[in-house]
Amino acid sequence: RPPHDLWPLREQPDGRRRKPPFRLMAARRGAGSSSGMWLWLGLALILLIADQFTKVLILGYYRLGDSTPVTSFFNIVRVHNPGAAFSFLASAGGWQRWFFTTIGVAAAIFIIWMLRSHHQQRLFAFALACILGGAIGNVIDRVLYGYVVDFLDFHWRGWHFPAFNIADSAITIGACALILDELLRVRRGR
Repeated sequence: RPPHDLWPLREQPDGRRRKPPFRLMAARRGAGSSSGMWLWLGLALILLIADQFTKVLILGYYRLGDSTPVTSFFNIVRVHNPGAAFSFLASAGGWQRWFFTTIGVAAAIFIIWMLRSHHQQRLFAFALACILGGAIGNVIDRVLYGYVVDFLDFHWRGWHFPAFNIADSAITIGACALILDELLRVRRGR
C-alpha cells in the first residue's frame, strides 16, 4: 500500500459521511407502483364531487339566465357554455362538444399516467390533480348536457368577467401550480 499522503481521494477516510447527490426528483421507488398516486386521485375526486354537486344545485334551483346578487361585485348565475374557456368556439355548430370531450378525456389519461410516474413530487402532483378533477368535471357536463354549466359571475362597474365554475377554478389553480413548480425547479437548478 502507498503512504497516506498518496492515497487516492476516494479512499481517504475523512470521518464524515458523504451526502447523496442532489436530485431534482425524488428517487423512484418501484416506478411501476401506483400506491402513492391515490392521495392525488383522491384530491381530484374531491374537486370533481364539489364541482358536480354545485352544478346540480344550480341546475335544480336556477333557470338559464337567472342571477342572484351576492355582493356588489359577485353574482350566482346560470350560464351554459358549449365552447371552451371564455366561450371559445361556443357558436361552432355542435362539433366542438365532442372535440372538447375528446381533448378532456385524452388529458385525463395523460395526467393519470404522469401522476403514476411523479406522485412523489408534491407541487407537480397537486397541480396535475387539480387539472384532472376540473377536466373530468367539465367532460361530464359536455357528455350529459352538451354544454358546461357556469355559475360564478364576478363583475366591476359594468364589466363582467366570463362566468366560470369549480372545475374551471381547479384547472386555473393547477395551471398556476405547474408554472410555480417549473419556476422553482429552474431556480433549484442554478
